[in-house]
Amino acid sequence: MPDLSPDLEMVRELRARRPEAVRHAAAARRRRPLLDGSGRLLLIAADHPARGALGVRDQPAAMADRVELLERLVLALSRPGVDGVLGTADVLEDLLLLGALEDKVVIGSMNRGGLAGASFELDDRFTGYDPATIAGHGLDGGKMLCRIDLADPGTVSTLEGCARAVTGLAGHRLMAMVEPFVSRRVDGQVRNDLSVEAVVTSVAIASALGATSAYSWLKLPVVPGMDEVMAATTLPTLLLGGDPDGDPEQTYGQWEKALALPGVRGLVAGRTMLYPQDGDVAAAVDVAAALVHGRAAA
Repeated sequence: MPDLSPDLEMVRELRARRPEAVRHAAAARRRRPLLDGSGRLLLIAADHPARGALGVRDQPAAMADRVELLERLVLALSRPGVDGVLGTADVLEDLLLLGALEDKVVIGSMNRGGLAGASFELDDRFTGYDPATIAGHGLDGGKMLCRIDLADPGTVSTLEGCARAVTGLAGHRLMAMVEPFVSRRVDGQVRNDLSVEAVVTSVAIASALGATSAYSWLKLPVVPGMDEVMAATTLPTLLLGGDPDGDPEQTYGQWEKALALPGVRGLVAGRTMLYPQDGDVAAAVDVAAALVHGRAAA
């Protein structure tokens, strides 16, 4: 179990004096199978800051404090039933140097170029991990955001980039986690269409990306009518935890119902677990672990 009081001064010294420590730690990290005996996954998402999306509820800079974010991540990863983490290289390498990624599933976030609120937000360029580095660092896969707006020409480069990433990851026999949305601008702001019809359409488009779908997984929002959504694909699917603004009990109920559907393999949640309304990270993570893996996980 990682030290719950992260030695961040050690991380700063290693980054300044021994940058090769990242490569050495990646090579020495203990890995585990993508799926264990339960066949399910609970992953903590920590790639929001790379898009400039730092807000949680009424705190616009909640995720700006990297020390606090790392402390919350280390705590979350130490809890029973948490299988791993999804993040950008800067976050994952901090966790790697802290020893928090031993025996964990680690997914690298790939396209973070569509900065939140930017005029080019829907042109989701690949500015993060690439397939070669994901494989070289011993990660378990890569995640890509694939927002589809038929009125925005940036969508086509996003689709092309995602297709290349799916093909590249498959060439290394690694998971390609595609997170698709049908999106549009409303009063200048990008909004995701969470109707069943839109989510099903996004599933159809995302499932066909790349030269092979053998290693493709989907990361999908929980919406009313999830049975129709899951009927649209045979790909393994992880649920998107969503925004932490709603009533926690209602959110947990929606997760529980969706987790019972065929094809759903688990949950990826970030701010909902890392920044819960009552501030109790361990309790929020334990609830999610119990939903994903059963009460024995908590």
